[in-house]
Amino acid sequence: MPKPAKTDRALPAQAHARPSLDVVRVWDRVVRGFHWALVLSFAIAWFTPQSAENIHHWAGYAAASLVAMRLVWGIVGTPYARFSQFVRDPATVLRYLLAIIKGSEARYIGHNPAGGAMVIVLMAMMVSVAVTGWMQTTDAYFGVSWVEDAHSLAAHGLLALVLVHIGGVAMASLRHNENLVRAMITGRKRKAAPADIA
Repeated sequence: MPKPAKTDRALPAQAHARPSLDVVRVWDRVVRGFHWALVLSFAIAWFTPQSAENIHHWAGYAAASLVAMRLVWGIVGTPYARFSQFVRDPATVLRYLLAIIKGSEARYIGHNPAGGAMVIVLMAMMVSVAVTGWMQTTDAYFGVSWVEDAHSLAAHGLLALVLVHIGGVAMASLRHNENLVRAMITGRKRKAAPADIA
């Protein structure tokens, strides 16, 4: 007597846990870990400038180390993590910004040109904050007013860029009907449609 055909109920639990075929893995664990660890280290440093100096310093060192790691991963990492995939020339970034103003920007599976430019600017500003902060711990630059001013200016500039970044993420999420914050947690995004850029 033939055995009855298996139904969905007979499938193992793992089969039901598989991601939808409509999504694709974009951000690897290193990229996601870097992103959220950098958010945390900046937040800790921002809220502990005088109240907990040691914690403030170590948060800055952690941020600088994270950027150094990301620079390496941007060369040897997975395809969407590589700078060659998302760093574009200024003309392309400008065209994309103009397309945003017109409401006609394309959806990118990886970083869009504006997002890629923001990644580079944010990392550069984080390095400047870390370097000027470290300089203040040295005998040569301790108490030097221009170093203190440079550190404060870089930190406030970084905060402004973070706010612009958050606004850009919110706008892109709404325009393309895609939760980019969740994508940076799960690593998955909706698969490319014919009009999207992979």
